[in-house]
Amino acid sequence: MLKRLISNNDLLAMKRACEEKLKSDKVRVYVCMTGCRALGAEEVYGEFQQQVKMQGLEDRVEVVETGCQGLCARAPVMTIDPPGIFYGRVTVDIVPEIISSTILKGEVINKLCYAEAGKKIPHVKDIPFYNKQQKLILRNCGVIDPNNVEHYIANNGYEGLAKALFNLQPEEIIKEIENSGLRGRGGGGFPTGTKWGFVRQAKSDIKYVVCNADEGDPGAFMDRAILEGDPHSVVEGMITAAFAMGANKGFVYVRAEYPIAIDHLECAINQARQLNLLGDNILGSGFNFDLEIKKGAGAFVCGEETALIASIEGKRGMPRPRPPFPAISGLWKKPTNINNVETFANVPLIMQHGSDWYKQFGTKNGAGTKIFALAGNVKNTGLVEVPMGTTLREIVFDIGGGIPGRRQFKAAQMGGPSGGCVPTEHLDLPIDYESVKEVGAIMGSGGLIVMDEKTSMVEIARYFMEFVQEESCGKCGPCRIGTKRMLEVLTRLVGGNGCKGDVEALTEMAHVTKNASLCGLGQTAPNPVLSTIRFFLKEFEELIP
Repeated sequence: MLKRLISNNDLLAMKRACEEKLKSDKVRVYVCMTGCRALGAEEVYGEFQQQVKMQGLEDRVEVVETGCQGLCARAPVMTIDPPGIFYGRVTVDIVPEIISSTILKGEVINKLCYAEAGKKIPHVKDIPFYNKQQKLILRNCGVIDPNNVEHYIANNGYEGLAKALFNLQPEEIIKEIENSGLRGRGGGGFPTGTKWGFVRQAKSDIKYVVCNADEGDPGAFMDRAILEGDPHSVVEGMITAAFAMGANKGFVYVRAEYPIAIDHLECAINQARQLNLLGDNILGSGFNFDLEIKKGAGAFVCGEETALIASIEGKRGMPRPRPPFPAISGLWKKPTNINNVETFANVPLIMQHGSDWYKQFGTKNGAGTKIFALAGNVKNTGLVEVPMGTTLREIVFDIGGGIPGRRQFKAAQMGGPSGGCVPTEHLDLPIDYESVKEVGAIMGSGGLIVMDEKTSMVEIARYFMEFVQEESCGKCGPCRIGTKRMLEVLTRLVGGNGCKGDVEALTEMAHVTKNASLCGLGQTAPNPVLSTIRFFLKEFEELIP
């Protein structure tokens, strides 16, 4: 039973106790138990537990369930600490050998090691995929048990919240967030501190804080991984935000398609309540705040904040015109702040270390780091965190390991279905909000799909247009009709029935849809079409007789 924390001193005492409890000479086996479950991680985890018990090694070996460890291409993955060995594609039948050889004798099993250029690399610190990243937000993912709050607290969890509650005034917290340069990681890149300031200044006896976890981009799993691997960081960020803005109620809007994320988040919320980190009189500060999970049905449009608000209210998820903006009239017409999962997960670090520390990462116009879900035609698919301003080449080739099968890089789709395709000539583009826009893409929430020379860019445009057309809520004509007509033309082109004037028609429809649609879905839906025509016009022309 977790002991209720009445004051900041109780939190400090628990931190020391947790640190002491986790100190031991045991070998720890960290098994990814989130995405890796699809390839047998549960069975591997269970076999480790059984073998440790059968061999009487409970005093020497501890098996820890973790979130995503990043290198999904090698799933199921695990690490052994000490000595910091990484093993991939682990199967149940090899678990006894891992225990007898690696854990008990210190011998490396080469066939399980990461390999590059024919060389086996056993240690995490030497693997390019890991040592070329800068893990701030993902610092705990793959390292702690996400369902054990003691692990989070031992790793400085809730330290930033305590500092905010007892050492800073709400206005000072907002100023610190402003000074940090943190921008919304959900896609728009709006300055987070400015957004919080609007809600703080709004006059109302009721205010809300909402976490947008409705991650719907194909191939994207950044927010899911944070909720699965380090849910307390999001809870802590939301409590801090609520205190700064004067809100007493919060919601996490997460799609029901994320059952592990929901389970881990529910566990984190319940543990926080038990410890008096949620609820009435948090840590004896006099501040009251509680959280509730709202499950979405998977509508892509509900990633747009006004549609998300409508869904929480029990209405059909459809956007509304702005102004008024949610900061003035949001959930149930009360001032509401909405940030995504990754944005909230940044807040504890800024509170703990300060804005000057945070600004040392990234660029002048994009401080901190960004998480990308690296997918497609690249060797090391998985979860990647790098400082803002890192080039596409560094992500794809240095971290991602390049294109398999000796094929050539052709383009990368950035920003999901509403993003654009970045071609080879922009491989050295420093990735931040402004530079990505200049080449017709968007940062988005962090989806990054790599394509090789065999990829048809017209088919890529058709695929993403089919997705957004299906997900359009239909409320406004430009999006409802524009996406349908563009899809019809793209389908004809791919099917070999292109007509003269198709490119011009696509371009015109794309601009009308972009300029006249009500919400961000329609406004960005034409991006894949416009960017592929801009950089790969020849492929369109080849399909027209």
